[in-house]
Amino acid sequence: MSKRDLNFTRNIGIMAHIDAGKTTTSERILYYTGKTHKIGEVHDGQATMDWMIQEQERGITITSAATTCFWHYAGKEYHINLIDTPGHVDFTVEVERSLRVLDGTVATFDAVGKVQPQSETVWRQADKYRVPKLAYVNKMDRVGADFIGCVEDIKNKLGATAVPIALPIGAEEDFRGIVDLISMKAVIYRDDDELVNYDIADVPADMKEEAALWRDKLLEAAAECDDVVMEKYFDNPGSVTEDEIIAALRKGTIAMKIVPATCGSSYKNKGVQFLLDAIVRYLPSPIDIGNIKATNTHNGKEEDLVPDAGAPFCGLVFKIATDPYVGRLAYVRAYSGKLDAGSYVVNSRTGKKERVARLYQMHSNHQNPIDFVEAGDICAAVGFKDLRTGDTICDESHHFVLEKMEFPDPVIGIAIEPKTQLDLDKLGVALGKLAEEDPTFTVKSDTETGQTIISGMGELHLDIIVDRLRREFGVEINEGAPHVNYKEAITSSVQYRELFKKQTGGRGKFADIIVEIGPADEGVQGLQFESQVKGGNVPKEFIPAVQKGFESAMVNGVLAGYEMQSLKVTLLDGSYHPVDSDQLSFELAARMAFRHACPKCHPVLLEPIMSLEVVTPEDYMGDIVGDLNRRRGQIVAMDSTNNGARIIKAYVPLSEQFGYVTVLRTLSSGRATSTMTFDHYAEVAPAMAREIVEKSGYRVPEDEE
Repeated sequence: MSKRDLNFTRNIGIMAHIDAGKTTTSERILYYTGKTHKIGEVHDGQATMDWMIQEQERGITITSAATTCFWHYAGKEYHINLIDTPGHVDFTVEVERSLRVLDGTVATFDAVGKVQPQSETVWRQADKYRVPKLAYVNKMDRVGADFIGCVEDIKNKLGATAVPIALPIGAEEDFRGIVDLISMKAVIYRDDDELVNYDIADVPADMKEEAALWRDKLLEAAAECDDVVMEKYFDNPGSVTEDEIIAALRKGTIAMKIVPATCGSSYKNKGVQFLLDAIVRYLPSPIDIGNIKATNTHNGKEEDLVPDAGAPFCGLVFKIATDPYVGRLAYVRAYSGKLDAGSYVVNSRTGKKERVARLYQMHSNHQNPIDFVEAGDICAAVGFKDLRTGDTICDESHHFVLEKMEFPDPVIGIAIEPKTQLDLDKLGVALGKLAEEDPTFTVKSDTETGQTIISGMGELHLDIIVDRLRREFGVEINEGAPHVNYKEAITSSVQYRELFKKQTGGRGKFADIIVEIGPADEGVQGLQFESQVKGGNVPKEFIPAVQKGFESAMVNGVLAGYEMQSLKVTLLDGSYHPVDSDQLSFELAARMAFRHACPKCHPVLLEPIMSLEVVTPEDYMGDIVGDLNRRRGQIVAMDSTNNGARIIKAYVPLSEQFGYVTVLRTLSSGRATSTMTFDHYAEVAPAMAREIVEKSGYRVPEDEE
């Protein structure tokens, strides 16, 4: 095979709030690009990209699905790697890791709901990874659809310069097409599912004035992105060619100055081909994104990875999935070089060589074998023994590590136990596979009760995990009520000396450390460790053992055994014994110092606080606000929508929110909707904290022998 021209490759994702029509849009893209010959519908459970049985039953996307399709535009064939991401906040990790490896994204909005809470979350995630965006306002056939209102909402709520490149012809049940503001032609759609289901016509007479106004705004936006267009625009606006407008808008989109906005109704097969044209016109290729920064593990220096098949290979593993037929699949984005099936790579995290047994091009949950993958492409690989999400794999002679992915900590947990001995044997394997797939899902054993505690991002997240345990892995389990993942913190500093001596005949144990323990600096997570030991009082080889001891002790705090989120430890001084001191002695001394000193640092309990947004008719406002106050909620804003509904924004502790959806349905006769996302941790009131600590029954372990 000849080397592919990367200028004609697009790595894109579709992201949005739940129910904005991401999967329906993906299904139409697959149909119009010829990838599928029948349109799969979400409500029938037939969507290609929603392949999990839980997705088909619930009509939601749970896992991001990848596929490859081809689109012909201006005589060229474009290679599109498409990832359909979930909209539900519990699966936000799927969006996060997809955006990390994508070059561009289609932000989909509901023409009635406009910018909704999860739209803001995914938009911020895309901004974090500097991913250029295209806005697609879907569901123009719904009652209350408002394209220009949605464009304004994008500007106001997301702070983005949304530039309409099309205008809807009609709205609601009369929505029949769009005006292309670049060619100034109308695209009128027919009600059929032919591959070409539209006709090109002149702009309707009653829209000419409006179209001319918006085209001028489009030209103005293009002029701000390109100096040549700006000159022409001021001299003679009519002399700016279509190609020059497209090139200028493309430049502005890639630089993240503007967001081109188009509209349609994916379910009614209207506007999708125009969206595909916009994807190849405005969203970047791997060449446009340019060189990627990576750290050379040999010398610690930052270097540029060139998106070229001739360079040494380097790729990022952004997802691990378990397939019943081929085993562990590692989804890889290749940033430079070429990788052949059957060749060897090095895992930068472990430093070990791994063999790539087979490579696949993914189409949802189906795999098409391929011989090699090149820079700029996305594939799945099989054969790795020890690989995790976020690992960098590279050429044997060029070791690089790419920027790591960060995932939020789980906020909710449930206790589970297997029903039979047979289930017990299967449970460990099943949980291991699920935790490998999902970095926001954690498993730990409660040493006191012997129960297994599984934690995730929300009630739905854990519900799906339990369902998968039963169906995919055949494990029958009993589950407890959900509980909150509290954390612990200290609020003051203390200086403390820990002397650890143990003599049992023969060689003993000895470690002596003087440490200052206190709260970590603002914004620092985990252990902030510093050594100020002078003159070798604590030998250099024992200092990492002190750090390791504190790190392992932080897993169980001193109040109720919850994890301590952050801590600052300064090793000031100490002493050692030339025979009895070893690394384990100093590690144990650090763990004992943590347990003895932290109770003197005024420890507090922290609870997860959720950001809640409720959209409700005016009539139910009072009841809903009253209920939130009873739940220790803090109302931060109240807004109105164009159609008279009210929006309540509040911060509410997660512990008060279990089963809230059912309560809200009762309070509003089923007419209010809510969205909840994790926001921050805050201190629990002392009286409540005492109650939680007593309930936990936690006892600080005795000193280790």
